Amino acid sequence: MKTLNLIVLTLITTIAFAQPKEKKLPPSDIDYPGFVELTKEAEKHRKTHTVSLEKFKAMAKDSNTIILDTRSKSMYDAKHIKGAVHLNFSDFTASKLAKVIPNKNTRVLIYCNNNLDKDEMYFARKAAPLALNIPTFINLYGYGYKNVYELDAMVSTVSVFPEHKPLLDFEGYAVK
Repeated sequence: MKTLNLIVLTLITTIAFAQPKEKKLPPSDIDYPGFVELTKEAEKHRKTHTVSLEKFKAMAKDSNTIILDTRSKSMYDAKHIKGAVHLNFSDFTASKLAKVIPNKNTRVLIYCNNNLDKDEMYFARKAAPLALNIPTFINLYGYGYKNVYELDAMVSTVSVFPEHKPLLDFEGYAVK
C-alpha cells in the first residue's frame, strides 16, 4: 500500500508541476535581408528622383501628379503643403496605397519634416538618417510605385520678408 501511495503521490506531483511543451509557432512574415536588398535597389533609383523646389512646384501642377504626406493624421490636419493627400506611413499596404494613388504610373511627390524649416510645432525635425522621406521612398518603390520624386531642399515655412509669401503654400486648421 505504501508503494501505491508513493506512486500516486509521484504522479500527482508530476502532473501538477509539469510544464506544458511550448508550441512551435510559424516564423514571422519579416524579411530583413529582403529589406536590405530592396533598400539598395531603391537607393540607386532615388539618385535620379530628387528634385529642387522649383521642379517640385512645377510637377505638382500636373494633373497626373499627387503630393503625398505620410506624417501622422493629426499633423497633416494641422498643416500640410496645399493640395497634398494623406496616408499615414504606418498604414501603408498595397490596397490602401491603391486607394490614394490612382495608379502606379501616377507621379508622386513626397516631402517630410526635414524638408521644412522654421515650424517645429508641425514639422518637427527628425534625425537625418531617420527622416520620413527615406522609408516612404523605399516603401513606395517596394510596392511598385517608381514614379516617385522627393523634394531635395530645406524650405522655410515662413517668408524672409513680411510682405512676401512663403515659398510653399500650406493648408490645414493651423494655417493663418
